Amino acid sequence: MAKARVGLYTVKGDTLTRTHKPCPKCGSGTFLAEHRDRRSCGKCGYLETKAAPPAKGKGKPS
Repeated sequence: MAKARVGLYTVKGDTLTRTHKPCPKCGSGTFLAEHRDRRSCGKCGYLETKAAPPAKGKGKPS
């Protein structure tokens, strides 16, 4: 039985677009899971970190 692919694609008219990045090690059929601070592959364990968002209100005082 295949797993559901809900949320991995969006459809606009006749165009199908992927919403998650494919795993660079496993190929285009395996997607990276989106976490708050990283993307990871559940199949091979590949991990890439996301850039930290800028801190709010922590600028240098004038």
